[in-house]
Amino acid sequence: MLHELIGLYAKVIDCKDGSQIGIEGRVINETKNLLYLRHDSKTRKVVKKISKFRFSHDGDSFVVDGVEINFRPYERTEKALKFYKRRKLNK
Repeated sequence: MLHELIGLYAKVIDCKDGSQIGIEGRVINETKNLLYLRHDSKTRKVVKKISKFRFSHDGDSFVVDGVEINFRPYERTEKALKFYKRRKLNK
């Protein structure tokens, strides 16, 4: 996942914490371990490492395991490249 996440629409489609499944909204902030999703003037924090997300952008959607994005936003290009390469090899 090499894309900026802030501004994308996200939905939690799987999570070890069952209470977080189904949380959705626009990504308004991101830390190393959390995504902040805003929907209907409520902001919810979702733990990346234990979740699987569906992100939507311009009519396209893609699923990302939280482990693949569990680092600081400014580290994304360097660290996410290994997950991207691994996905390409598995196709």
